[in-house]
Amino acid sequence: MSEHVPDPATGRVVGPPTKHQLALMIWIAVFPTLTVLNLTIGPSLKDSNPVLRTFVLATIAVPIVIYGLMPRLHKARGRLLARRA
Repeated sequence: MSEHVPDPATGRVVGPPTKHQLALMIWIAVFPTLTVLNLTIGPSLKDSNPVLRTFVLATIAVPIVIYGLMPRLHKARGRLLARRA
């Protein structure tokens, strides 16, 4: 996803996030995703090896975060910053 595309609502261009903004965005996406996954499929993995459990959770969480949540967070960040400018 290109960060230098004008926001259709405002026409303003917003640059890429700082590393602090990106860290916060990743945390906002990852924490709830892992919480929901642990609550839903965690009980079925309770007796499995911790490495296998981590592998399964990461295999499900990473696509959700990268393809589902991060594009929405980038868009929301762009709109918020364009509105503030």
